[in-house]
Amino acid sequence: TLTDTDSAHFSVWQQLLLQHNLAIDLVFYKQNISGKTNAKIIYDILPNLCRSEARQLAETKEQQFRDRATLERLAGLDRLLTLCQAHTIRRAVVTNAPRANADHMLQALGLMTDHYAEFETIVLAEELPRGKPNPDPYLEGLRRLGVTPEVAIAFEDTPTGVQAAVAAGLTTIGVRTTYGAKDLTGAGAMFTIADFNDRGLWIWLESSGGLSLKRVKSSETDPA
Repeated sequence: TLTDTDSAHFSVWQQLLLQHNLAIDLVFYKQNISGKTNAKIIYDILPNLCRSEARQLAETKEQQFRDRATLERLAGLDRLLTLCQAHTIRRAVVTNAPRANADHMLQALGLMTDHYAEFETIVLAEELPRGKPNPDPYLEGLRRLGVTPEVAIAFEDTPTGVQAAVAAGLTTIGVRTTYGAKDLTGAGAMFTIADFNDRGLWIWLESSGGLSLKRVKSSETDPA
């Protein structure tokens, strides 16, 4: 959710899967790939690959993604991060992306350097027993930050991610970079936004009817 990467992921998967005689379109990508771990993706759509072949395919895919993707901060992200800093809101990245991708994206976006990190911790699904849509990554994020789900917000851009955050008990806002409002609210998002400049988000944050800034103690987000 820090940047819109699905078009790059789709393009790489589309080309690599052609080598396995599988032609995919965007509908297939959304239904079978987006938001899932590489292990789950390959097991489901290429079950005949042995473990070493599956691992090599995953590594090739992610290297090509890092080589091709042009990354820009999602509109309004700076505004949201400034608000978090001003109100001492703790922040974590919770992602199904592998370590190399998470680090690459944060560095490319200027959110992590050798001397600075915008996010207190990075929770990787590959380091846990289960990834999204299971709640494990978010539960681990809450544990590391030392907060309860009642005071945490998750921003998610896939139904898989929304399901994980909701299952962990977080207030979850869908980001419509790839999926529509129906898909995200159907997965459990409280409401959806186009990006972090969305007027509805700021009205909700600042209104007495939503989570006021005084009550918010943690905000969690996911790169991709």
